[in-house]
Amino acid sequence: MKVKHSASGSDTKEKMSKRILIVRTDRVGDVVTITPVIRELRRTFPDAYIATLTQPNTSEIFLNNPHLDEILIDDLKKDTFRKVVKEIRIRKFDYGLLMMPTKRAAYQLFFGGVKNRIGVGRKLYEVLTLMKSVSRNNYIPLRHEGDYCMDLARKIGVRSDNIQPEIFITPEEIIQRDNFYRLAGIEKKAFKIILHTGSLHSSSNWNENKYFELIKNMLSKFKQDNIVIILTALEMSSSFKDQIAALNEKKIVEITSHLGALRKLITIISGIDLMISSSTGPIHIADALDKRCIGLYCHRPMNSARIWGVLNKKSINLEVSKEYCDTFCSKDKSICSFENGISIDEVLEQIRIV
Repeated sequence: MKVKHSASGSDTKEKMSKRILIVRTDRVGDVVTITPVIRELRRTFPDAYIATLTQPNTSEIFLNNPHLDEILIDDLKKDTFRKVVKEIRIRKFDYGLLMMPTKRAAYQLFFGGVKNRIGVGRKLYEVLTLMKSVSRNNYIPLRHEGDYCMDLARKIGVRSDNIQPEIFITPEEIIQRDNFYRLAGIEKKAFKIILHTGSLHSSSNWNENKYFELIKNMLSKFKQDNIVIILTALEMSSSFKDQIAALNEKKIVEITSHLGALRKLITIISGIDLMISSSTGPIHIADALDKRCIGLYCHRPMNSARIWGVLNKKSINLEVSKEYCDTFCSKDKSICSFENGISIDEVLEQIRIV
């Protein structure tokens, strides 16, 4: 998928500039963290040819990105390994930045003839493919995932600490979004709150009963306000949906059957006023769209707000306290008692209807 111009780079200036491929083929939230890398590479190397390699679904995060030249796709569910190698080889990349270690991508960069391949850590396949390494130093001190990603760009000359993610929406998408809201019965002037109750096991999360109690408390506290609570989690259970339906409340709109592709969810999020969610893809999308978020985070280092927290200044990250974690979670943190580590009242206190 080409964003700006052809991959061949016919003029002399482009041939002399850096050709950089950024690889991240994991989940939505992970892929959002490389958007600041794209921006800072463009600022550092304005004449560079910059491309990404992601899965089909997550590639939609980069649509309309003005700092990106091309989006390459590797469908991990299909036999596209050789096809991707061929596409990489044709484009003659100087640099391949493998943001998280994957054996498949390491060999794609190697067989694709990328001259300078930089990865994270020292996996056996990285050694065998002669890949240069950037260490995360055992996550000491713990930094944000976006900052760890930026380390690979720093390795080739970027000098920036700006790790705020970004996603770009077109005027046409705004029109489509507003039409969607209208057809869903969501008033334009309503204060729109997305409550994303799922996480697909990517992070610690409340159960649906607690989310249901939160919803009831929100309806009670803001009954005089023009709010709408939009439910977007595809994994919502039938029993939870039945509980919601039994409330017979016009302030609640469940839109999961209308979502489809990731880009539609991105477009819908672009028009909200608040996102409430655990640490999962949609809250990172909202962060990149500069929307206010209330994020729910575990204290365990690899799930904490320190590494996965929302970055925009409008938002708040609520994290289970160290005292609670030490008291109720297992000593090795393999068993998480997240459920009662953040209260409904703590979330309610952070909701501002303006």
